[in-house]
Amino acid sequence: MTALLWMTAPYVAFTSFVLGHIWRYRSDQFGWTTRSSQIYERRLLRLGSPLFHFGLLGVFGGHVVGLMIPESWTSAAGVPEWVYHLMAVTMGSLAGFAVVAGLGILLYRRITVLEVRQATSRSDKLMYLLLVGALVTGMLNTLTNVFASYNYRETVSPWFRSLFSVHPAVELMAEAPWTFQVHALIVLALLGVWPYTRLVHMFSAPIGYLMRPDLVYRSRDPQKASGNRYAKAWVAPEAPPARSRWV
Repeated sequence: MTALLWMTAPYVAFTSFVLGHIWRYRSDQFGWTTRSSQIYERRLLRLGSPLFHFGLLGVFGGHVVGLMIPESWTSAAGVPEWVYHLMAVTMGSLAGFAVVAGLGILLYRRITVLEVRQATSRSDKLMYLLLVGALVTGMLNTLTNVFASYNYRETVSPWFRSLFSVHPAVELMAEAPWTFQVHALIVLALLGVWPYTRLVHMFSAPIGYLMRPDLVYRSRDPQKASGNRYAKAWVAPEAPPARSRWV
């Protein structure tokens, strides 16, 4: 039963992640947004949002290295296991604390600011619940790994990479500690519901703004336009001279 879980749940989550985004893009392009609540409150958002997003980039990068790069590769590159372990714990802890702090500020803002709380949907509540669960279990794994000798790169990482082959090594994940199993299940659930939440805005980075030409604003009021070097006042054309009907 456990082996079936670790072979079925990932593919269900991956399928929902891919097909869900296709469906969302084709049927709800106008809803493909983060539904910004900046208009309601800015001070807490200005503090919590950068902490959460930049910390999340660090967490994502750590997962890519830890799950996708085999231990033999880092050893061949001359990086001892204890050095990798120290770097993973240090960088993972810093990124994790940044994400936890940022998410805590955003949750506090969403709960205490009436307008933001009223704009919170059911999908938002489910998303925040899964995010908190993933972060708590992830930080638990990171911090306990400081004192424990468990090497997830020999079990969890090979299991994850085997999912992209025709022979998933489900027995490896079935033997992992329960904290890693719970963390993996929560992350899979988060991936499964991802396309149906505001998290879709991750694929809407405004890259076009970097190549967009500058916008030139012109005032319609000649009085105001005189003080703007980019503005060009509108001047009515001169009327043609009147002609006599007797000429």
